Amino acid sequence: MKETMKRFLAATVLFLGLFGAAHARAATDAALTKQVNAFVDEWHDDAANARMAYFDKMAKDGVYIGTDRTELWVRDDFKAWASKYFERKSAWSFKATRRNVYATPDKSVIWFDELLDTPNMGPCMASGVIRKTAKGFEIVHYQLSMAVPNEVADKVTKVIGEHAKAAK
Repeated sequence: MKETMKRFLAATVLFLGLFGAAHARAATDAALTKQVNAFVDEWHDDAANARMAYFDKMAKDGVYIGTDRTELWVRDDFKAWASKYFERKSAWSFKATRRNVYATPDKSVIWFDELLDTPNMGPCMASGVIRKTAKGFEIVHYQLSMAVPNEVADKVTKVIGEHAKAAK
């Protein structure tokens, strides 16, 4: 009986998880996806053209997580760190080659994942959370990561380990 109950509970959890994911995807209509894509593309374009409007698209309490393990900032700290990059013609350039957009049923919270083409870091992946306010969208969380192919992950892990040892 216990084994049957465990299977039933596992099946229920799996069904609810799949149903929730399908519901979130279905809740994201084409119009909202188009708005989100335009907003995030403009945000990336602000960085590519070193426009300080980049930071205005982030919530005051917004978090940015970069690729280095030390890169975890709230918006104003991120702005202070990145200011030297925004003094150039281009801070950095991210071009989305794929983006998936999801939303809560009331569309007040939106999240996305994207595959990025970057000239300096190669392919990257990122995910973000957007809050919809009376003034429009604002990014509350963004996490960037380098897309490391599984076939070379052991080599990358070795280089990171050697770097960590040398830094001590």
